[in-house]
Amino acid sequence: MTSIGTGYDLSVSTYSPDGRVFQVEYAQKAVDNSGTAIGLRVKGGVVLAVEKIKHSRLLVPNSNKRIMTAGKHIGVASAGWMSDTRHLVKRTRDEAHNYHDIYKTNAPAKIIAERMGMYVQAYTLYSAVRPFGVSTILACIDEDGPQLYMIEPSGQYVGYRGCAAGKGKQAAKTEIEKLNLEELTVREAVKEAARIIYAAHDDAKDKLFELELSWICEESNNLHTHVPQAVLEEAIEYAEKALNEDDDEMEDDEE
Repeated sequence: MTSIGTGYDLSVSTYSPDGRVFQVEYAQKAVDNSGTAIGLRVKGGVVLAVEKIKHSRLLVPNSNKRIMTAGKHIGVASAGWMSDTRHLVKRTRDEAHNYHDIYKTNAPAKIIAERMGMYVQAYTLYSAVRPFGVSTILACIDEDGPQLYMIEPSGQYVGYRGCAAGKGKQAAKTEIEKLNLEELTVREAVKEAARIIYAAHDDAKDKLFELELSWICEESNNLHTHVPQAVLEEAIEYAEKALNEDDDEMEDDEE
């Protein structure tokens, strides 16, 4: 047997000779084939954005949301299998609820991220289960201010100022790194998040997509909610204008 997956990918509890766990890598591939999801942590809050691929024109708009509320102060965006996302969001709600029942206060973001990371990692240890094919981006406001974490299929969780997952993550990360996140307002971050999703979208592969945006900030009373329709439309208009300007510049360069 060689270390290209043959024989070593039959169980998640089996390492290959070079130290790889192939089923975890396959789960990450499921994430990489999904629509792009990003999170931006700015001075006034956190913004989540998702490129929701529409596989059919018959789908009802604003259905099958990929950004969900896991607690009044917790939002979750996902890239990967939607069924796995729903399971993890339910688990996140349970963890937040249990913490509140015991300590009579909202759970800090780090505690939720740690518990969810441990839960996801447990599904990489036993041959009777499979890893979750989803990366979740956790947005929260706690006593330490705005917080942003990403939990990967391996169970690894890391705090970020800006992060991305999905098929357009490399392009999205490049655009996020250009932003001065410490100085951006939440309103500006909403527009930039929309622009980044539009810039990372690949028209050649996926023609139809729907932009989903949420925030948690003072304007939302520090509660996680989807952005108002007027703000969403303004962000989409800004993103489309920026995309058209980039296309015009490319055409001028070619000439």
